[in-house]
Amino acid sequence: MSRTLATIVAVVLVASTTSATAAEAVPRADDGLDVSHYSVNLDYRPDSDTLAGVTTILGTATQALSRFELRFLLDVSSISVNNEPAAFTTKDGKLTVTPKKPVASGGDLIVVVRYHDNPGKHPGGDGQGWGWLRTPTGAVAVESAAWWYPSAVDEADQATLDLTAVVPTGVEVISNGALQYGGPVPAPRGDQWSWRGERPQPSASALLAIGQYDVKTGTAPDGQPVVTAYSTDLGALDAPARASVERTPEIVQALSEWFGPYPYRAEGGLVDSKFFNVVATATRPIYAGSYFQGGANASMVAHENAHQWYGNAVHPIDLTTTWLAEGFATYAEFLWSEREGLGTAAELAQYYYDQHPADDPVWRQPPTNPDPASNAAFPVYTRGALALQALRSKVGDPVFFRIMSDWAAEQKPDTAPTTAAFVELAERVSGLDLSGLFQAWLYAPERPGTGPDGPAVARLAAKPKSCDTITANGERLASTRHQGGRRTG
Repeated sequence: MSRTLATIVAVVLVASTTSATAAEAVPRADDGLDVSHYSVNLDYRPDSDTLAGVTTILGTATQALSRFELRFLLDVSSISVNNEPAAFTTKDGKLTVTPKKPVASGGDLIVVVRYHDNPGKHPGGDGQGWGWLRTPTGAVAVESAAWWYPSAVDEADQATLDLTAVVPTGVEVISNGALQYGGPVPAPRGDQWSWRGERPQPSASALLAIGQYDVKTGTAPDGQPVVTAYSTDLGALDAPARASVERTPEIVQALSEWFGPYPYRAEGGLVDSKFFNVVATATRPIYAGSYFQGGANASMVAHENAHQWYGNAVHPIDLTTTWLAEGFATYAEFLWSEREGLGTAAELAQYYYDQHPADDPVWRQPPTNPDPASNAAFPVYTRGALALQALRSKVGDPVFFRIMSDWAAEQKPDTAPTTAAFVELAERVSGLDLSGLFQAWLYAPERPGTGPDGPAVARLAAKPKSCDTITANGERLASTRHQGGRRTG
């Protein structure tokens, strides 16, 4: 499926898992739409929490359509489909659109939705992200497109996103993609901010932050535009936040060496004093200021930017495949630790393995079948990373890093990755039968008999210097479900 922006039919995804076979999502039903682009134009007044918007969605019908659905919460005033008025109804966060004329399979769609509402009056719900967080100077919406633009119901759907937002003069707007015109330009009702995304992204990775921020622009060594922003009231947290997030270009460059070309055409980060979590929104992760209370945390920045490859470009949408995001991002922390001289990936993996004997309950939840009621970090974050180290030990560095980069490069937008597909790729690239290794590390509800560094490695006595930071990062991210309402993370 492609993406056509702002109107997509519901998807049914059923997860099934076993301990002996790949835990896979049942193939997704055709939602009838291929969304390619969202163009979002907003006007927001922070004092009254009033949002007026017009979103234009481009797409293609993948089957004959007499109606379709979008995910949206706000009050809609009108909708047109292919330049003709369309009927619509709203219920439970779903916007059902009935075109004046049915759309033939393969037909182009241009959908224009006009709306006006107070986003803060709408409560969230399961699968809808973090919601609309009002702040003293504006609002923050993370993984919560339904509060500011209509989007595909299908979580796997990816589309490009452009945003133009008018706000009172002196208020900043931060979003995904590249900042246009170098900053705000004067508009009749204040300042106009424009952001452009040139690579398709999941709607679940959308970011909108409006408020008082210190915005810094620059250029990365690879020529990519970099925008970082910091709440102006961070106080003592400002310095450690900047000491971490300002290293983003350096960290992205290192990740590109390991995982292949950076998937997007802009990078950066946002540190917000009122938001309460860390989320890898596309091109520009958002970090809660409180995450820097212990000082600088470049490891966290490595984790969140690894999600640009594994989490956004490769976009798991099911609990059984969450390890394809979190295990990979945790392994990025292992690699960053190695780069910083704080402990190698092999040392970290062996230490974690040694700390949990065979009778430790943490082994009962394999990465592909974690307990949905648990927020424990070990099964998905840590054991997922250990599985990757076991693969690296088995196939060697050149083959391992080719597997990692090919996995990101071969993923097509609008597809949901599966563990079986990753296993197939690893076996194809390595030329080895890896079924035993993956059965032990990904599926079996028990401690693998051989450690992640191979059978000849003795117990590691010394704790790597980065271990406590990586452990704390994983535990805090897992406990707050940092992938948002769309899935446990």
